[in-house]
Amino acid sequence: MRLYVEPMDAVLVEFDERGRVRFENEDWAAPSLQEARAILYAAGAEVEALRELVETLETALAPASGAPGAAAVVKPRP
Repeated sequence: MRLYVEPMDAVLVEFDERGRVRFENEDWAAPSLQEARAILYAAGAEVEALRELVETLETALAPASGAPGAAAVVKPRP
């Protein structure tokens, strides 16, 4: 994972089930409330951008395939 968190000018590269995070070139740490909010905001914005990308590509590819919904070839990773 690579998530740029603009307010922190940092890139989140890993997280674990206990809520700890690791930023690029840093050690594991529990984020402060302010850091957690910045991460959540950045993640939400990225989710929206990715959702828009998927919808745009599906719409663009649907006419080429000849079948509605046939363009949904991108499957999210588990």
